[in-house]
Amino acid sequence: MTSVAPGAPPAVSVDYGPAPSARVGLAQLASRMVTLCWVELRKLRHDRTELYTRAIQPALWLLIFGETFTKIHAIQTPNGIPYLAYLAPGILAQSALFVSIFYGIQIIWERDAGVLAKLMVTPTPRSALITGKAFAAGVRSIVQAAAVVLLSAILGVALTHNPLKLLATACVVALGSAFFSCLSMSIAGLALNRDRLMGIGQAITMPLFFSSNALYPTRLMPGWLQAISKVNPLSYEVDALRGLLIGVPTNLALDVAVLVAAAVAGVVMSSALLPRLAK
Repeated sequence: MTSVAPGAPPAVSVDYGPAPSARVGLAQLASRMVTLCWVELRKLRHDRTELYTRAIQPALWLLIFGETFTKIHAIQTPNGIPYLAYLAPGILAQSALFVSIFYGIQIIWERDAGVLAKLMVTPTPRSALITGKAFAAGVRSIVQAAAVVLLSAILGVALTHNPLKLLATACVVALGSAFFSCLSMSIAGLALNRDRLMGIGQAITMPLFFSSNALYPTRLMPGWLQAISKVNPLSYEVDALRGLLIGVPTNLALDVAVLVAAAVAGVVMSSALLPRLAK
């Protein structure tokens, strides 16, 4: 037993800040994210074919579906907004979804090439690896979204020119893409091969799109579809994009909170399944 001398000053606890391991973990996470995002940008710079081909589908949606439904006034939009303007944020989210939902194919390719096994034996945490890949998919989606915004402007859609709102738009796209790329990597951890992943990805992409509010307001949906839309992260992404780009009244804080929670859940789920894929 240790005795304290009478009159001795009381012990003082000193807070030295976060533990070194925590600081190292955060530094590794940031480093991995920056590195993988830079790799994605280099891939796009050296091979722009995918960017051009992926821009075709959003262009068709805007030029054919958007222009036609604007003329026939088939869908009632909030505050009388032209349907093409209402549709543009939905197609922007759709293009980001299509980029990220098949991102798991890349991690399967890395496993087959032996790259994933090498990454797994490094000190880098699995969560840092998954987070880096998720936001690398976000960078690719932002580039794709920029093409959709440019096309929308050419078609005369009155989108915001506020740089802060455009920056927030990029952040929302990155968050949505992070979740859907994590969903794809989780499916890769279950499917274990490219063919199964392609089949599952194609099976869920259009239901995700059509059960969101990308094409029509939620109030026009039947009750059962409204219930699905409320748990579909794509609906919250579209909602946030509409509020930022065309000024539709939305609950931006709720939309961002749902996307952040979905992205975190996706990272946790993908990190748990990564060792199964690496075997």
